[in-house]
Amino acid sequence: MDELTVVVTGGTRGIGRAVADAFADIGATVVVGARDGHDVSETVNALETRLEGTDGTAAGVRTDVRDEFDLERLVETASRAGDGSGIDVVVAAAGVYHGEPGATPTDDDTYAAFDDHWRINGRGVFATIREALPHLNDSARVLVPTGSIAREAKPGYGSYAISKATAEAVARGFAADTEYTIGCLDPGQIATGLSGETGRDAESIAGMFVWAATEAVPETLDGAVVGLREWKQATR
Repeated sequence: MDELTVVVTGGTRGIGRAVADAFADIGATVVVGARDGHDVSETVNALETRLEGTDGTAAGVRTDVRDEFDLERLVETASRAGDGSGIDVVVAAAGVYHGEPGATPTDDDTYAAFDDHWRINGRGVFATIREALPHLNDSARVLVPTGSIAREAKPGYGSYAISKATAEAVARGFAADTEYTIGCLDPGQIATGLSGETGRDAESIAGMFVWAATEAVPETLDGAVVGLREWKQATR
């Protein structure tokens, strides 16, 4: 996998960081983006250690997915980072949750929370894919982490759930309108800051993203939501 170039937004923590580590472990070139520049630098150093002995490299750019110009810089950096050119995998993992999971009902949500959830979790996915398109290689894949909250109404998730539904719709739209394989991965509840630190360890599901990027049948992934069951069945 030394020739693979992967870009991960939200790549310094949670699912994004676990996925970046997993791609580094197979020798891919990994480029991460996140809002905290110090975290980006620390993550790149850790990735370089994991990549020792491979042809892969690591890089990072301070990136706020609310800013398409930040994303433009990120994907341009990624397209030049590997031995070849272009990007093979995009993981749009940047996300935010304002409030305590399950305690932010829609009828009590603030406009500020709604706007920022939408800008990061919804528009941020749109901008990530939109800016990456000119740099994607022919067989490139775009993966968007999601959860059941995007499709199943549950009390107390308000505009966060709405923004995740938006992200899924964005992925489906790009899948329909471009030739690239673009889909959503639902790994179940993962213990991150967005979930209140309850659920599976992010490291335990990072392999799902490597599988989706390298082995999954394109027709199964494109425009769809693929879950843990499909991953486990395919990798028995």
